[in-house]
Amino acid sequence: MEERHKPVIVGFPLRGEWLAPNTPGKKIPSHGTDQFGEKYAYDFLQVDFKRKGRPFYRVHWLQYLFFGVSLNKCYCWGQKIYAPCDGEIVKAEDGYKERSRVHLLSDSLVALKNAYFFNPKKDSIQSIAGNYIIMKCSDGVYACFVHLQKDSIQVSVGQSVKKGDVLGKVGHSGNSFAPHLHFQLMDRSDVISAKGLPCAFEQYELYKDGEWKKVYNEIPTDKDQIKFYDEFVQQA
Repeated sequence: MEERHKPVIVGFPLRGEWLAPNTPGKKIPSHGTDQFGEKYAYDFLQVDFKRKGRPFYRVHWLQYLFFGVSLNKCYCWGQKIYAPCDGEIVKAEDGYKERSRVHLLSDSLVALKNAYFFNPKKDSIQSIAGNYIIMKCSDGVYACFVHLQKDSIQVSVGQSVKKGDVLGKVGHSGNSFAPHLHFQLMDRSDVISAKGLPCAFEQYELYKDGEWKKVYNEIPTDKDQIKFYDEFVQQA
């Protein structure tokens, strides 16, 4: 299948204010690899935009560095994830245990282990993805939601979903440095062999020059403070 260059337009899969530290608006491949359908993938994280360094946690940075942070002290852990379009659930894997704390050293060790020792022929993709959902949006377009909270998935394989339906919650399972949503579009449902598809969001608000401005069919950069609420759709 030929690689698409024109972005697929979908709805924003989260509500509230977000930052995308890894995004195709910064570089492609956004995660440094073409593997696992990640070429145009996004990571969405909630942070304190008013604090230096934009931390994703409510505690002092020294506590994070030396002792780690419990998941309930991270801003976006447990936030709802929404279907960005109508579609059908083709995979929904739950039950993968989350680490109870975010800790730079232990999370880095998990990443190194997966980077050097993951074998797709014998290892479960959940060691990387954690709890995840794949939904078919249309022929040749599949949305993948990764690192979900354990026991939070609210859909099952074969289920039809409507745009805006709740799918699960943001978590810290698998190869995750902090609670966040890893979101990507792919050309097939098999993550191992999938190729990533470029993706833009049909609307959200961008904080720029001291005010919020609506943008349409755009790709956020890693510097953008963005937000989306259901009311934006009703007002459009």
